[in-house]
Amino acid sequence: MIRRKDECSVEYNEHLRGGDGTVKLTQFIASPDDLCGKGRSFARVLLNPGCSIGYHGHETDSELYYILKGTAEYNDNGTLKTVTEGDVTICPPGEGHGIANKSEDVVELIAVIVYA
Repeated sequence: MIRRKDECSVEYNEHLRGGDGTVKLTQFIASPDDLCGKGRSFARVLLNPGCSIGYHGHETDSELYYILKGTAEYNDNGTLKTVTEGDVTICPPGEGHGIANKSEDVVELIAVIVYA
């Protein structure tokens, strides 16, 4: 199967998880069935300067971010860390995270949510 870019849904989420600004999400999957029931999201995320995904927890799933472009501030269970192109963040079940673009450039990442 091939899903063409014009078949992917695009969402603009204002104040995602209590964050700042509007986050653009391009969802690569049509439903969790595309991940064989092993997850619920596989998306490209764009954070313009000043935008963020607010701190939130994961109870029954795990979320990974792969940073494609830019530099961001990652909240890893309350500890702020800088992430940049090529870095991978992992938020396992029972933990929390958030990410903020404090730079003047766009931050682009891939986000994947898988079930525990």
